Amino acid sequence: MIEFKPVRLEDKQTIERYTMPSGIYNCDLAFANMYCWQAMYHSAWAVIDGFLVIRFQIGGSDRIGYMQPVGAGDFTPVLRHLEEDILAAGQRLRIIDMTPEGLEKLRSVGHCQFAFASDRNLEDYVYNASDLRDLPGRKYQSKRNHINRFMAEYPDFRYEQLTRERFGECMQLEREWRRAHEGHTSELCAEQRAMQRAFAHFDRLGLIGGCIYVGDKLVAFTYGSPINDHTFCVHVEKADTEYDGAFTIINREFVAHLPEQYTLIDREEDLGIPGLRQAKLSYHPAFLEKKYTALCLYPDE
Repeated sequence: MIEFKPVRLEDKQTIERYTMPSGIYNCDLAFANMYCWQAMYHSAWAVIDGFLVIRFQIGGSDRIGYMQPVGAGDFTPVLRHLEEDILAAGQRLRIIDMTPEGLEKLRSVGHCQFAFASDRNLEDYVYNASDLRDLPGRKYQSKRNHINRFMAEYPDFRYEQLTRERFGECMQLEREWRRAHEGHTSELCAEQRAMQRAFAHFDRLGLIGGCIYVGDKLVAFTYGSPINDHTFCVHVEKADTEYDGAFTIINREFVAHLPEQYTLIDREEDLGIPGLRQAKLSYHPAFLEKKYTALCLYPDE
C-alpha cells in the first residue's frame, strides 16, 4: 500500500527536486498551488520507484486522480502501484494532466487500455517572457497604447514589490473585486482561501509578487511562483477596474521585475470563461499546454 502524505510546507524541497528539472509546463505542478489549494483538492504525494506521484480529489469530489508521475525515464511501471491504490478505494485509475509525451507512453501499456480526453478550458497559456515584458511589434500595439494612456492619466503611479505589510490591502482589493464578480461566487471563495494561505506563508512558499499604486492607493497586485527552472507561473492577478489599464500595466511591470532565468510565463487556464479567454489570447501565447486525462478501461469493459 502506498503511503501518500499531505502536501506540507516542509515537503517543498523534496517535491521540487522532481518538478524543477522536469521541463513540464503545468500550473498544477507549482508547489505553491499544491499547498494553497489543499483545502479543495486534498493533494498528497509519494515517491514511487524514483518518481514523484501527486494524488488529489478531482474538483473537491470523492473521485481520486493522479497527476502524471514526474521523474527521469519511463514512468509506466509505476502504474501497477497506482492501480493497487485506486482499486483499494473502489475506483478506476485516472491519470490527470498528461503531457502529449506521457500520453504516448501510456499507449504502449499492455495490461490496461486507456481512453484519452482533453479539455480546452484547462489548457495553460504559456508566453515568452520577453513578449510580455517588451510588448514588441504591431500585434502588441494596443497593449502599448493602453499602458501609455494609463501613464498619462496617472503620472504618479509606481510599481512596488509585494511584501508582508501590503497583504491586508491586497485582500481588501480582492474582496472588492469579488463583489463585482458575484457570478462566480463559489470559485472566488475558494480562491480567497487559497490567497489567505499564500499570504500566511508567502516567503516559505517562494512566492514573488508586485503591486501598482496610484498615489497611496493600491490599484493592482499579482503574485506567482516557479513551475520549473525556467518557467514562472502567475497564480493571482487582481486590479481595480475603475483604473483603466491597471491589468495591462501590472502584467508588464511584474514580468519586467522577475529574475531573467524565467524565460517562459505560465498564466494558467481560462476555465472556459469567455472574457478571460479573450484576455489571455490578446497577449499572444507562445503555445497552449494541452493536458490529457487517461482513464483505464479493463479488458472486460
